[in-house]
Parts: sequence; structure tokens; C-alpha cells
Amino acid sequence: MQTFEKAFFMKHSTIIDIAKKLGISPSTVSRALSDHPDVKRETKERVRKVAEELNYTPNPIARSLKSSKTTTIGVIVPEIRHDFFSSAISGIEEVAYRSGYTIILSQTNESYEREVVNVNVLLHHRVAGMIVSISQNTKSGDHFLNVIRRKIPIVFFDRAFEGIPVSKVVVDDYKGAFDAVSYLLSKGYKRIAHIGGPKDLGICQRRKNGYIDALKHHNMIVDETLIYSVGMRESDGYAAMEAMLHSSHKPDAVFCVNDPVAVGAFQKIKEAGLHIPRDCAVVGFSNNKITGLLDPPLTTVEQPSFDLGKNAAEILIRVIEDKVEEPIVKVLGTKLIVRGST
Repeated sequence: MQTFEKAFFMKHSTIIDIAKKLGISPSTVSRALSDHPDVKRETKERVRKVAEELNYTPNPIARSLKSSKTTTIGVIVPEIRHDFFSSAISGIEEVAYRSGYTIILSQTNESYEREVVNVNVLLHHRVAGMIVSISQNTKSGDHFLNVIRRKIPIVFFDRAFEGIPVSKVVVDDYKGAFDAVSYLLSKGYKRIAHIGGPKDLGICQRRKNGYIDALKHHNMIVDETLIYSVGMRESDGYAAMEAMLHSSHKPDAVFCVNDPVAVGAFQKIKEAGLHIPRDCAVVGFSNNKITGLLDPPLTTVEQPSFDLGKNAAEILIRVIEDKVEEPIVKVLGTKLIVRGST
């Protein structure tokens, strides 16, 4: 067996192993490793030397049970497969690592029931705090209130549960939508549809409001037949676009609640033999990597996903370590990325 394999399969050394080798009590070893002033310097040096020889590393779970403290952060996202959330997770992880924290990551797959389970699992793991972007189906916040009652801080990012007074990091969804629709109007599009997400989800409400107010600001009639409230996935955009193309209310442009929905609408327009943007322009929201690879590339509203995650982690660690009680709300700006789809 190679040296690496031997090391990999070696039994994890404990304080008891160190104590046996030195002929001292486990409690003395524990105090020595914690640099307790009652332990002689020579003893500390002997303990540390043997600990190094045995490849001893502290057990973080055991330490958290003993001290009632942990350096683990729970992260819950709707889906990991999309660039937006994977980039946000990278931002969270960078800050956590730099600050001496580790993360436990879970996804809800857009399921409220799974979100509740994930929250309970993280509570079982005694996390120091949680960073959460809620599922599209979350209508009750009881599971989050349970976390708050246990004095465990929560920071929402991107999708926040409205009405719970905790810290959050979001983007200016309203302005991003307003700017995107205003741009379409400036290019001469007149029948602009909106494929939105669930009505109860805050980001969807704000993006829809931005869409409506942009039309009103430019003296355009808001046609309710061109507004669809669906989900947040490609299949939702595809189905909504299919319904539009089979109706008598066909749009000449469509503003979508996010990039996955825009990709679904994009696919259906292409399948119908229509030209983008001549027959129908498409705008998304997020600036996922795939948007630049479409033909033509997708115009979209850029969200600083990495910075969203980074700011959420910085705020959570500040709340944990400085015992901040007042909710911190941070709103990041967006940017319209104009490409060939408009």
C-alpha cells in the first residue's frame, strides 16, 4: 500500500491516544492543546510534538458540543446547477474560508417541503448561522421563525422571505426591470410581454412592477394578456411562450423574470421558425454564462451574484461575532447587458 493510501486509511487520532503515549491524563492533553495557563510549557511542547507525530486534528463537532459554539455556516439555495447560485456560493465560501468558517450546502430544488427539511438538518448540525435564498414555492416562514427563536442568525440573499426582520442582501430588482423594458421601448418594440415568476415571490413582484411602471412612464398601455405568472425554470418560459404564440396576443418582445425562463422562451421562439430579434426580442435577468453562448446572444440584466454571496457571508459573520441585533439590508445595483437578442 502506498504511503498516501496508508495515511488515508489511518485511524483518526484522539486526545486519548496522545495521553496514552505520554502517560498523562486526557484532560491535561486537552488543556495543553488549548494553551491553558495551568499547564507547564514543557508539557505543552511535548503534547504538541506527539499530536503532530500522530497527525492529530481537533474534531469540530465534538468541540462544538462542548463549547456550544461552532464555525459552520449552513447555506440553502433553490438550485446549484445554475451559474447564478453557483457563483453566489463561491462568494460565500471565499469569505467563510478567510474568516475561519466552513459551509454546509444544501439545495431545495424549488421545494418548500425540502427547504423545511434542510433547515432542520442544519439545526441538527448546530450551525452558527444560515444564509438562505428561498424556494419559489415558499409561502410560510414558520421554519425560519423557529431558527430565530433558537438565536441562530439568518441572512437572506436574492430571494428573501418578506415580513421576517432579519438581514438580507438583494439587488435593485425594480430598477433592473424598469431599465430593461425602457430599453426595449427605445428600440421601437410596442407589444412587450412579461413572463414572470410566482406572484408571492418578492423578486418577481418587484420585477413585474418595474416592467409595468416602465410601460406607464413611456405612455404605453399595460396589456394584462401579455403578462404571465409562471415559475423560474426553462420549462416555464417555454410553456408561457408557447401559449403566447398560439394566442391572438402575440408580442414583439418579451422581458423574462430570469435567464432560465428567457432561455425557455428563446427555445420556443426558435422552434416556431421565428427570428430573434426581428420577430420577437428577448431579455433575461441574471447574466448566466449560457446567455452569451446563445445565437443570437441574450440581452440580460446583470446581477452581481458573487458579490451577493460575499456580502451575505460578511454580514452573517458580523452578526455572529459582533452580536448585531438590528437587521442589515444591502441593495446592490444591476447593469443592462445589451446583446443580439434585442
